[in-house]
Amino acid sequence: MALPFLPGNSFNKNDIKHRQKMMDVLLGKTKYHLSHHFDTKNDVTMMVGEERPGIGGELLRGQKVKPRSSVFPRGNGSNLPAWVAFDRQVMCFDAFFQEAVHEKREEQFRVRNCKIYFYLEDDSIQVIEPRTKNSQIPQGTLIRRHRVPKPPPNDDEFYTIEDFNVGKEISLYSKVFKITNCDEFTRNFLRKLGVKVNVPDENPADPYTKYRKSMDESMQALRPYEKHDTLKQFLDHDRQVLRFFCYWDDTDSMFGDPREMILHYFLADDTIEIREVISPNSGRDAAPMFLKRGKLPKNIETLRQPGEVTDRTVLNVFGPTGHGGRYILDSLKTGAVRTDFYKDSDLTLGSVLNVWGRKYVICDLDDFTKEYYRTKFGIEDFNTVSYKKGGYGGVERQWPPYNGWGSEEDSLCSCMGLLPKPPKRDFIKFMEKDRRGLDSNVLRFLAKMDTSKPIDQDRRFIISYFLSDDTILVFEPPVRNSGIIGGKFLERSRVKKPEQPLYSTQMSEYYLSSDLYVGSRVIFNSHVFLLIDADEYAFRYMEECPQEFPKANIESIINRLRGSVGKNKDEVKSFFMRNDPEGSGVLGYDQFVSLLKQVDSSLTDQEIMTLARFYSERPSEDAIDSRKLFAIIQEQLRKRNYEGFSKLVEDCQQHDQGKQGFVDPETVRTVLHAHHVPLPDDLLRAGIAMTPANERGEVQYAALINQMNWRDAPVPPMQYQPIVDDSQWQGTNQSNKISVSRICYNVLLEDFFGKSS
Repeated sequence: MALPFLPGNSFNKNDIKHRQKMMDVLLGKTKYHLSHHFDTKNDVTMMVGEERPGIGGELLRGQKVKPRSSVFPRGNGSNLPAWVAFDRQVMCFDAFFQEAVHEKREEQFRVRNCKIYFYLEDDSIQVIEPRTKNSQIPQGTLIRRHRVPKPPPNDDEFYTIEDFNVGKEISLYSKVFKITNCDEFTRNFLRKLGVKVNVPDENPADPYTKYRKSMDESMQALRPYEKHDTLKQFLDHDRQVLRFFCYWDDTDSMFGDPREMILHYFLADDTIEIREVISPNSGRDAAPMFLKRGKLPKNIETLRQPGEVTDRTVLNVFGPTGHGGRYILDSLKTGAVRTDFYKDSDLTLGSVLNVWGRKYVICDLDDFTKEYYRTKFGIEDFNTVSYKKGGYGGVERQWPPYNGWGSEEDSLCSCMGLLPKPPKRDFIKFMEKDRRGLDSNVLRFLAKMDTSKPIDQDRRFIISYFLSDDTILVFEPPVRNSGIIGGKFLERSRVKKPEQPLYSTQMSEYYLSSDLYVGSRVIFNSHVFLLIDADEYAFRYMEECPQEFPKANIESIINRLRGSVGKNKDEVKSFFMRNDPEGSGVLGYDQFVSLLKQVDSSLTDQEIMTLARFYSERPSEDAIDSRKLFAIIQEQLRKRNYEGFSKLVEDCQQHDQGKQGFVDPETVRTVLHAHHVPLPDDLLRAGIAMTPANERGEVQYAALINQMNWRDAPVPPMQYQPIVDDSQWQGTNQSNKISVSRICYNVLLEDFFGKSS
């Protein structure tokens, strides 16, 4: 029951705390907590706190502290835990233990050496025994890494670093290990801990190991056998093979013929193999090897008896037969059988080899073999021996003549095998020369018939040559009230050149692109055409490819004229000046043609046109107006109502890694195609070419897109002549030949005779 709340029966809390502090100072205690010693296990009340201290953490009487891990003295520095401070630091001890051997006469015990590793980070122990050859004992890891408990009665404790020192014995799972030595790291670490390291000792020798060693020494001969060391030769010349081309004349035997062989000499072991070269349709089976690899003897010998050919020869035998007998080896090899084999020094050009009764003549060597003989033997003369008969095996295949069915290539493919295959087209040429945008890869010429018939003299034809497959199409433009129905005159196909046999064993020759030029005379199916003109694309293509079209090669034309004129500079100059009384240095096209015909009458119309186009005055109207170009681009985008210009700028900024405002032209073109900008590819390329660029050729994409933006930066509409389709081209109009109407002959004379003229 509680005390009554009366005077003298109440306590002041502050006075109680003050008295308690005074008692703590007098007694020296500050902790009064009680450890938990009793608990219930399996419904039985028992004492469980035997290792726990008493009141306030003080040890009880007779109680000792059992350390759970190694205790290291604190030093100067950071207070890191052991698993961090001693990471990957291991103490190594040399030890041994004795193992009893029962029921064996040769040994009663066995000494086994081992290594004890103590890991400082977690006090774990690992024991490893080095493996011994032919010991038949499970060796290696004897005890895996873990914390090892001490033997009873201290089995509740684990081994720590204080338990290890040189000279101590420790018991690990009933095996007593004697520590005899340690490494330098372990010795220094123990000294730093204040432990005196004992003097190291040697491991005792194993009696049975000494017994086996003495037995092995007694079985070794006092005078060792002769050794043939071939390892050096193998290591120096491994995979080095000399190749010789040989010839075996077997015509003396019945049904024999000359046969070609290839002889391989292996430098690693001085062995030889021979392979036969079997020509097609020779009637011989293709054997993989004519002579198996091995050493080739120089002379054929009879078969030796067993035991006659040996590595060593016994000179004399004395003593009892069997155990206890003695013998002497013949060191001089007086009775040895010697066989001469072919070496690399015996294989030379022109030498005859005896290959088991067959005479082989070495006729030639490969490059590696020549270099080997040049380096080792100093041979420089490698004259080959001719052995092949002229005309042997060189029969040319004759194809049957063309039968008229299908094309010549198709008929030829049916003769090349039992299963006819269609002829292969030149796919690469087709992809390179096929139509791409405005680049048609079609050369068109205006032609007329070279005939005496008045009705056919005025007819005009368009000859189209397709570069992708070398086909020709002839079209006759319809003329009103001419009485001739125009249209397709010749179907698109390859055209043969005239005066060729219809059924021949050789492939026919067809017209190529180099055969067509202005002024040439061609015959298509007995119709004679004279080419009198070509379109602008054909002229440009031929001038850009002068190697394919020699008639459009400006350098060869000038060299030809220079040879015709010679050194008569004054005469040629006065010849041009007479036709230019005003002295302007410019001539008309017709006057230029007549003058060139007088200088060299063998010039063709194509060569004259090439010179006239090269030295003609180019009017300034031919230049591309950028303002007009972007007006056309904006008009095209306005018609399609395209307004995604901000997205174009964002995508180009992503490709602009340096943030300089410039991007590669192909990247800009790819971005425009990815956003489906409704513009032709040729118009896009022209717009990109007119955009400002830096030194590396990168274009300013913001300026390009701003000029295309018809919303924010509109360009006033301009009148322009739209590009018309010239599929109905019927020849160049004379009124439109402005670009070649006037020719600067002064520049031509400078190229002829130099600027000094």
